[in-house]
Amino acid sequence: MSEQGVEVPRALASGPSAFIPAKQIFKEGPDQDILIESFLSLGRVDHVTMVMALHPAYLSCFLRTQHALLELDGPLPHHWRHYIALMAAARHHCSYLVQQHSAGFLDSGGEESWLSGLDHAPVKLRSLQTLNKLLAHRPWLITQQHIQELVCPGAEPRWSLAELIHAVVLMAHAHSLSSFVWGCGLNPEPDHIGGYTFQPPSPSHLPRSPHSPAHEDGRQEQCVDGAMEVEVLMKRMVELQQQEEECTQEEMVTRFERERSESIPTAVVRGAPPDLVLHLVEQPEFRYEDFAPKGEQSPPTMRAQDYSWEDHGFSLVNRLLPDMGQLLDEKFQVVSNLTYHRMAMHEGVDTHTLRKALWNYIHCLYGIRYDDYDYGSVNVLLERSLKVFVKTVACHPEQTTARIYHTFWRHFRHSEKVHANLIVMEARLQAALLYTLRAITHYMR
Repeated sequence: MSEQGVEVPRALASGPSAFIPAKQIFKEGPDQDILIESFLSLGRVDHVTMVMALHPAYLSCFLRTQHALLELDGPLPHHWRHYIALMAAARHHCSYLVQQHSAGFLDSGGEESWLSGLDHAPVKLRSLQTLNKLLAHRPWLITQQHIQELVCPGAEPRWSLAELIHAVVLMAHAHSLSSFVWGCGLNPEPDHIGGYTFQPPSPSHLPRSPHSPAHEDGRQEQCVDGAMEVEVLMKRMVELQQQEEECTQEEMVTRFERERSESIPTAVVRGAPPDLVLHLVEQPEFRYEDFAPKGEQSPPTMRAQDYSWEDHGFSLVNRLLPDMGQLLDEKFQVVSNLTYHRMAMHEGVDTHTLRKALWNYIHCLYGIRYDDYDYGSVNVLLERSLKVFVKTVACHPEQTTARIYHTFWRHFRHSEKVHANLIVMEARLQAALLYTLRAITHYMR
């Protein structure tokens, strides 16, 4: 075609991720069957799928859940589902997901004018903006009042509870998937804006993709003590597993509060959202704030014993959106139990304490406390660079950089870092859902 004067676009990226070399992704995985399943479900094998395929058991239930949310029978029209998802992804400046769902929206018969700004969408969809904003950044502020304004008989336009729960799960899914996209440094798809160029390749200058997270020098510094960090972590995990010391309840609460209020800096640069998403975001300046800023009255902690997924959230979602509770539960279970019994260069390792510390630390950032968990373990097992990565990806994903990704777990495999991203994504999703489902439960009483 180029001989006939037709310009042929060329993919800019050399692989699915700006952080993980393509050869590593294809060397460590992927499972062919799961890629075929993805192709049949999505009509393509996208970058999310390629990176998630490092963990086939997880990817399989992720695809089933996403397919049910977007494609199967449910209370919301199909084009609305994609529009709600792109509204949610826009909160985290995630042009990757905004473009994916914009295409899905148009394919489902959506009106193109809606994509030019929120004011072109129906009032009913725009009425989700407050809930979208809180779910994305400060879900602990969601109350039954927010639910009442959308579903009570006088609300105009009115949401049914089934429609609302579908919308809430879609928004929370897109927010947490934005964390994964940024946390793994996913490149734009070849057909996305920023994913292709018409310029010939130049060895001296490659056009920079507008979506890729800040490309600082991501090469890992060769650090002699990197291997020592792994040995120290292994030793600490064994010691914690053998520890028999009993803590008082007061001490457990103190350790939680200490962890929750610890100052973990995230990147201070707050770039403006790209033009592609700016017109889909209301109040872009509204962001995550530490659950308990120093000197301020903090909202009450949510005790997991008072409102948990297992005892409360699961049944409520299943009642209002049949089968979705089951699908989400399976995904939470898979990510919580996912292990290959290895850590960096070691095999035969029980990583349960480390995985639990990661999950509980993310819930701690969202103000959720487990009475029976000693938060002292978080400080013992999660070194500072890991906490910086986790807090950035969970709370400010759009600020994730190559440097933050490469600084933590320097001797671990990329697949292990992707595993950490899956834990962040699912723990964050569950935390946001718990606050919203609790508000719905209070409204229904």
